[in-house]
Amino acid sequence: MLCAAPVGARASVHLQDALAHARDGGALLYRESHWQYRQGDMVRRLVLYRCPDGRAFARKTVVERGAPHAPDFDFEDARDGYREGVRSTPAGRWVYVRPRAGAPMRERRVDVPPNGVIDAGFDASVRQHWGRLRAGRELAQPFLVPSRMDFIPVRVRPGAAVDWRGMPAQRMTMRLDRWYGFAAPAMELTYALADRRLLEFAGIASIRDAKGDHQDVRITFPQAPVLADAGKLQQALAAPLVRDCGA
Repeated sequence: MLCAAPVGARASVHLQDALAHARDGGALLYRESHWQYRQGDMVRRLVLYRCPDGRAFARKTVVERGAPHAPDFDFEDARDGYREGVRSTPAGRWVYVRPRAGAPMRERRVDVPPNGVIDAGFDASVRQHWGRLRAGRELAQPFLVPSRMDFIPVRVRPGAAVDWRGMPAQRMTMRLDRWYGFAAPAMELTYALADRRLLEFAGIASIRDAKGDHQDVRITFPQAPVLADAGKLQQALAAPLVRDCGA
């Protein structure tokens, strides 16, 4: 599991908020708060997933120990106890999954391909191959699916240049790169041309609904990351997680 040491008062901390709406009706499903900071020579990220009223129900920590496209991470949803992640040890990389609270943790050692993508590392991979994608060339990479404890091939296809809320942007789609990929829903991503930051994600999210089904969402990042107080980050790292977003 990933643990975060206390954040230094002088640490450079950035915060970006996001909103997740249902694609079929636009109802606000949950909020996200994305923190990024450095701890020693490692880049760390924290994501708090919040109920519409602001209470946190899930937390993800991400640590770049080497290649940005294949970080360690740990995700936990307090509503049902689901947990998944990847950790580095002297014996190699391990993926782990706990389907619900009280269930045993399953884990397996995985060999990460040189171009293998893990969790939030997808964003770093897009920026790394930005020139290729902007030139209209597709990108095929293996992507880790923790629940399967294995990598699956995905293909990123550049789409049209668009105007996103007044900003020039590039739209892309990501789909399974297998013969049955036509049956799997594509994920649509929109990146700002000016700074290559993610503006919008539309597709099946990792956050599930009360029935345990993955939700079809549109996640928007209306504002660029801003400097934030290290004390606020420390509070976010220790924030208790609620088990129900209801009253």
